[in-house]
Formats: sequence, structure tokens, C-alpha cells
Amino acid sequence: MTKPDFDELIDRDVSGAERARLQRVHELLVAAGPPEELPPQLAAGPTLGMTLGRKRAGGERRRRVLLLAATLSILLLAFLFGYIAGNHSGGVAADKTLQLAGTQAAPAALASLRILPSDTSGNWPMELSATGLPKLGPKEYYEVFLVRNGKIYAPCGGFVSSRGDGAVDVTLNAPYRLRGNDTWVVTIQRAHDRKAGTVVLRPT
Repeated sequence: MTKPDFDELIDRDVSGAERARLQRVHELLVAAGPPEELPPQLAAGPTLGMTLGRKRAGGERRRRVLLLAATLSILLLAFLFGYIAGNHSGGVAADKTLQLAGTQAAPAALASLRILPSDTSGNWPMELSATGLPKLGPKEYYEVFLVRNGKIYAPCGGFVSSRGDGAVDVTLNAPYRLRGNDTWVVTIQRAHDRKAGTVVLRPT
């Protein structure tokens, strides 16, 4: 095979840096020589086996894409379910405020109980603001109880009030799975008494 002449390939009009660049490329191509001949199986063109192999490979890629899409959909649904479950439990809305009124044991008492959104552990923080609570006796304290189906269910935190007007602002916690009909009461408890004491605040 004869070496192609650069001057025959490139017009005389091309000059300067552009001509020098093309000449360097030309010399590299000449030095590399002609490409090797194709193997007989490639020179003969694609076979049925090659075509089917490509189809199988394409089908495998599509299957992997569909599997990935299904996995992402499941993860998205799990995230949404977790978010909803974390902020709503059995119909109890996050950031709900209950108004509490005093019983015969504390006729001047009033309070509001705010149920805040649940935390990452599923606990429901609560803020209680009360006034007019009766004075506590020795070894007594107030307890907030969760009431379910009309019965006292579980304690949510105790506190005392050192102010003369019986006012208090405390942060409590409900470490339970709440339901839509759940309410709360405040009682006076004696130390080491496991049963609910005298109710001084209940929902209005």
C-alpha cells in the first residue's frame, strides 16, 4: 500500500496553523498503518445468535430497571406510612389542645393540655398550663393520666406547683400509641400510691 501524499489530500488554500495541525494528524495516521482485517465471523455480518443475545441482554436490562423502580416505590410508600404513623396515631391529630376544668375537689382550677407532634421514638410530648390548683399536702404531687374508653389507662407524668396561686406550666410525655377517643385528667397522688388519686381536672 503506497503512502498517501499529504499535499494531494489537502488543498493549497489551507495554510498556517491549521495546515500544520492536519499534517501532524496525517503523519500519525500513516505511522499507525492500516487497520487489521476483521475476523471472518465479524466480516460475515451479524448472526441470529448475536441478535438473540442482544435481545436477551436488552430484556435483562429492562427487568433490572423495573425491579429498581418497584424497590423505590416500596421505599417511598414505607417512608410515607412512617411519616403518617409518626404524626397521626389512631385518629389523634398532632398539635391538639384540650381544655380542662376543675372538679368539685378543685372548683377554681382551669387548664389547657396541648398534644404536640410525636417524636422519632413515637412519644407524644404534651404541654400543660394550669391555674387554681389546690395546695398539695405532704408527699403529694399532681399526675396527668391518659383516659381511654372512659377509664384511667396510664400515667403520663407527674409535677408539683410551688406557686401560691396554684399555677403551673409543665412539659410531659405520652409514651403510648394514642387513639382518637383518648382524653386526659389530672389527679392528686400520694407518694408510692399506684392507684389514681382524686381527680382535680377533667376535659370540659
